[in-house]
This record gives sequence, structure tokens and C-alpha cells, in this order.
Amino acid sequence: MAQSAFYEESAGSAKSKKEARYYQIFLVASIVVFAVVAIWLFLSIGFVSSVIAEAKKQGTNAGVVFSLIVWFVGIALLWLFGFLLFRMRRRFNVSYDYIFVEDELRITKVFNGRKRKFLITLKADHMLKIGYAETDSFEDCRRGLNGKKPKFVTPNPEPSEEKQFIYILYSTTMGKDLYILECRTALLEYVVRAAGRNKFTKQ
Repeated sequence: MAQSAFYEESAGSAKSKKEARYYQIFLVASIVVFAVVAIWLFLSIGFVSSVIAEAKKQGTNAGVVFSLIVWFVGIALLWLFGFLLFRMRRRFNVSYDYIFVEDELRITKVFNGRKRKFLITLKADHMLKIGYAETDSFEDCRRGLNGKKPKFVTPNPEPSEEKQFIYILYSTTMGKDLYILECRTALLEYVVRAAGRNKFTKQ
């Protein structure tokens, strides 16, 4: 019978200091671009008025339409560039929090150590298999996904010191999902104890 317990651990980027700088660079760059867009929009008031006035003098609308399209397409493209910079910042300095409580493993994605996005709760009774990611059993689980990709909930390509990559094969209403976590042995023991030792394999 699974036992109630509480354990908390985080998987942070091995390059967190470097990535924190990249995060700030992309954030500042996006703010600068948005500021330029705001100024451009403010100048649009005078530009649109002057173009319309010139069109009235010449008695043609073709030039007005073309000028306005070019002007506002430029604004839209610049805004899109700023938006992409703002979104791309979230690729840097990402970490994951694992909280094991009451036979559930709750996983949250953390951006730059501040903004948090809850991802999933893995219930012990839905865990089908648990093991180390470098073993043959992991490859067997991955082949059994029928083309679905494993879900990595760690920011690192290699485990940090005193940690290891483990996998959890999880049953859902849509089939099976394979999660890869980076954690210490303590978290693995809590998960195995809750799910059942018969679901853990070392090979």
C-alpha cells in the first residue's frame, strides 16, 4: 500500500547564469522594439493626415492606399519581431520543480526563476513502469509509444552531479506517455514506493 509523503526537488539548468543573461537580453530587446512600435504608431497620426491631404490635392487614391499599406505593414512586421523576441526569452533559464505529495508527482515549469507554469500531475496508480533513462527498458518503452516522442521535463542534455535521468511510463486516456526527469535518488525512491516496487526496473 502506498504511503503518504512529501518531497520537493528542482532540476535547474546547468548554464543558469549564462542563460539568465540571455533571458534579460531578449527581454530588453523586445521592450525596445515595442517602444519603437509605439513611437511609430504615434507618428502615424501625422503621416496619415499628410497622405490624405496630399491625395486630395492630386485627386487620386491609389497612392494613398499604397503608402498606408507600406506604412502599417512595416509597423506590423516590427511588432511581430518584438513579439518573437519576447517569446524566445522563455527558452532560456528554464527549470522544473518536482513535488511529490500524497502519492502524486506534480511537475511545474519555471521561467527565469519566477514565472511558473503547471504542467501535469502524475498519479502513482497510473504509472506503468519506472527506471533509469540509460537502460534497455527505456528504449523498450520508447519503441512502444508508436511514434510519440518522450516528454523531457528537464532543461539539461546530461544529468547534473548527484542526479540521474529517470523515466516514468504513464497511462492516460489517450494511450501512454513517457516522461524523463532529472532527480536525485530520494525522489526516485518516493515514486517507486508509491507506484509499487514491481514497476521499477534497473535494466
